[in-house]
Amino acid sequence: MSFERAKEYLKEYGLENKVMEFPVSSATVEDAAKAVGCNEEEIAKTLSFIVEDKPILIVVSGDCKIDNSKYKAEFHKKAKMIPFNDVEELIGHNVGGVCPFGVNPGVTVYLDNSLKRFDIIYPACGSSNSAVKLTIEELEKASNYEKWVDVCKTM
Repeated sequence: MSFERAKEYLKEYGLENKVMEFPVSSATVEDAAKAVGCNEEEIAKTLSFIVEDKPILIVVSGDCKIDNSKYKAEFHKKAKMIPFNDVEELIGHNVGGVCPFGVNPGVTVYLDNSLKRFDIIYPACGSSNSAVKLTIEELEKASNYEKWVDVCKTM
């Protein structure tokens, strides 16, 4: 259901033909890179947090993780990820398929600067066996992002 929701959402932007569905899992960065056939850093992982009792998503490069001091400087709070069991209810997608497409109303999307070094990136598309091949400009348009942030460091 989440996959269909994300794919239908991408249709509004003419991007539905860029969606890929795999016979294998793409739930982790490693699995997604293998399924797509790209480097792990080209996978755009979408992390979910709570800021002031509201869910947010931050889309980051697959080779990065949250830098707590940068996160706190940006959001004025300590990073608090949404608990596993609450992600689908708050975001609209299950863990492993979280993406910035077709999310619940009230979810704010941010894009991390770590993505800017790529021409093409591969975020999930609502399921743990999907991805969508996008340019940065297409990601910006389709994610309805709030702004670019710098909250990561390379692992």
